[in-house]
Amino acid sequence: QVQLVESGGGLVQAGGSLRLSCTASGRTLSSYAMGWFRQAPGKEREFVAAINFSGEGIYYTDSVKGRFTISRDNAKNTVYLQMNSLKPEDTAVYYCAADFYLSTGSDYDYWGQGIQVTVSS
Repeated sequence: QVQLVESGGGLVQAGGSLRLSCTASGRTLSSYAMGWFRQAPGKEREFVAAINFSGEGIYYTDSVKGRFTISRDNAKNTVYLQMNSLKPEDTAVYYCAADFYLSTGSDYDYWGQGIQVTVSS
């Protein structure tokens, strides 16, 4: 089993930055692909970014390209999502997820509890 815990969320003004962290316990993350997803009120959960086990394969949804950066530090068992130039439409609960296979879909085996990110205009 892999337990994932997100941190780093909060309230920020439009144009600001936040860095989300996702730390794993139970197993090392070095064998897993990792994804970030988000769910805004009244909307379905959507893919944000994903990174393969080595960090060499990375995908982003179009709306965050050039603003968000996903990275990982396998030695620290942690994955990051650096979010710059935040917009009010980025407001959502953000989830990290882990799976052996890299995917932009929601078919990840392990999920964190989610963390709120609120961007004020």
